[in-house]
Amino acid sequence: MLRSSSTAARAWSLVFVVVSLVLLGALVAGADEVADVAQWCAMPVLAAALVTATRWPRGRLATWALVALGCSWLGDTLPATTDGDAAFLLMVGGFLLAQVAYVVAFAPDARRSVALRRPVLLVPYAVVLVALVGLCAPHAGALLVPVAVYGGVLVAMAVLATGVSRLAGAAAAVFVVSDALIALEAFVPWWHLPGQDVAVMLTYLVAQALLVVAVVQRNRGERQAPPLPVVRRTPAPKPDNVVALVV
Repeated sequence: MLRSSSTAARAWSLVFVVVSLVLLGALVAGADEVADVAQWCAMPVLAAALVTATRWPRGRLATWALVALGCSWLGDTLPATTDGDAAFLLMVGGFLLAQVAYVVAFAPDARRSVALRRPVLLVPYAVVLVALVGLCAPHAGALLVPVAVYGGVLVAMAVLATGVSRLAGAAAAVFVVSDALIALEAFVPWWHLPGQDVAVMLTYLVAQALLVVAVVQRNRGERQAPPLPVVRRTPAPKPDNVVALVV
């Protein structure tokens, strides 16, 4: 995942791949306990890969990406402490904080995003948001407002990610797909996707991993950029006293 990184970063990246494969394999095999443990480990391992692939000071983008991974970990772990609507709200709350953190991370690049460069491309994002909320609304009940708020922040994150890089934009779009699958399963009675859990987790892991790669690429690009030339002003020569007297 991070080929040109340090040995530690490559090692953590390999661990993330292994954890992801164990998680997906456990979901396929129906080993829920193994899947839960693997899911709880995934984001900390990915955060370790990001930390070891970047150097201090990491800057705003990498720092807030780490915050987003931490909040995502809360979304992965807190639902296990309860069940029912409370568990769903804890998951939504954790990932809402994660999306807000990504929005803060990507906001400085808003001028390079499709929102300002190609506003027409905002239409697909708007269509996805309206369609998703519209499908969930009839059966969401009291959870409709949290779901709609989360959907709005999620789509805002995806739009802003396009300003970071094409890779970040693509990763954010995959994130939207992952969360849309969760919403459809939770609130749309006729939605039945074979391998739903695997599809959700696969898209989630891929999205987070690609976002980390995009952040690392930006971090390295900024560090390797040549420093701006220092312009030194030559002080104006002092007037000669004799010349000044003659004038």
